[in-house]
Amino acid sequence: MSAVLAPEAPVLDEDPFSDENIADPYPFFERMRELGPAVFIAPHGYYAVGRHDEAGIVASDYARFTTEGGVGMSDIRKPGAWRTRSPIAELDPPEHTRVRAALQKILSPLVIKTWKEKFAQRAEEVADQVVARGSIDGVADIAEAFVLDVFPSVLGVDVPPERIKLTGELNFNQIGPNNERVARTLERAGPIMDWYQQVLQREYMLPGGFGEKIYQAEDAGDFDKGTAPFHVRTFFRAGVDTTIAGIGSTLKLLSEHPEQLALVKANPSLVKGAFEEALRMESPAQVMFRTTTGEVELGGVRLKADTKVGYHMGAANRDPRQWSEPDRYDVTRQTTGVHRAFGQGAHVCIGQMIARLEAECILGALIRRIRRIEPAGAARWRPVNTLRTLDVLPLTLVV
Repeated sequence: MSAVLAPEAPVLDEDPFSDENIADPYPFFERMRELGPAVFIAPHGYYAVGRHDEAGIVASDYARFTTEGGVGMSDIRKPGAWRTRSPIAELDPPEHTRVRAALQKILSPLVIKTWKEKFAQRAEEVADQVVARGSIDGVADIAEAFVLDVFPSVLGVDVPPERIKLTGELNFNQIGPNNERVARTLERAGPIMDWYQQVLQREYMLPGGFGEKIYQAEDAGDFDKGTAPFHVRTFFRAGVDTTIAGIGSTLKLLSEHPEQLALVKANPSLVKGAFEEALRMESPAQVMFRTTTGEVELGGVRLKADTKVGYHMGAANRDPRQWSEPDRYDVTRQTTGVHRAFGQGAHVCIGQMIARLEAECILGALIRRIRRIEPAGAARWRPVNTLRTLDVLPLTLVV
């Protein structure tokens, strides 16, 4: 008797990357989740996964969902790909395991702990400055002023903040479809691309930074020859934008929910919960991709072989199957290790400890100094294909 084949994934003829869905993705995410555990996105020819459990499977089961084709929508193994391979994010175990172990030595918890004093000192300075002003932009004056200072300093690169932001925006646009957003960002970034390749080279690494240590690890044989600049690029691109996004969203949510800010003020250890819950509600990285290694079944539906699968963290993190009242901001919610904002499995974000330390320092320093954070105008989201980040966040700090 022949086995009964699972039904094919339902088709959704809607663009997740339309202006409307980028501006407010949550109605689309609900439609996607309710249609099935995986749905075929007709305009782009990939499977979208928006439920919590299935997103975790796609992120971590590399035997069925490989990273070798790239974490973006474009298959980097095929002609016409518009992205080059990351030597850490786009490898499967066991090769990935070897490379990640070498990076993990460079970015060990003990190493990151030594940065705490530097991060805390800069956080105190930024907090003093914004509290003295009262009326501020939470993105430019807090999140960017802090992260674009401390992270490049420990990486060991001296780069103008505007260029870091622009190359990050290009990266997160290129992970998605090759659409108008990519074309516009490439046009803006074109004049600095030669410089961008140069600044990743050994001679530009500042002494003592972990960028220099990546080159030393390559010398020692820990990485393949010639991959060090691409490791530096990976951190350079991914190490600031998502952290800025997460801090910005935390500030926005605390300004909109004064009762949650009161809980944090009463119990400062909840600063961590405030950040994690913001990551859940407004996942900075909205989607990452894998490729099916053959015909596979996921959640009772059938996916074709050699096809891209996008796991939408932004949808999974508001899945009512996992979260009670998923649209409610609750700083006491236990989300660490459960939400999908940092990914899952072997490729879980290697810099998550750095992001958490940065957020804890700057949010803690600010909250100690103020009684309330109030919205002072309309916040505006930046339209990026795969990054949920604020462009402007007008706030009033009440002391």
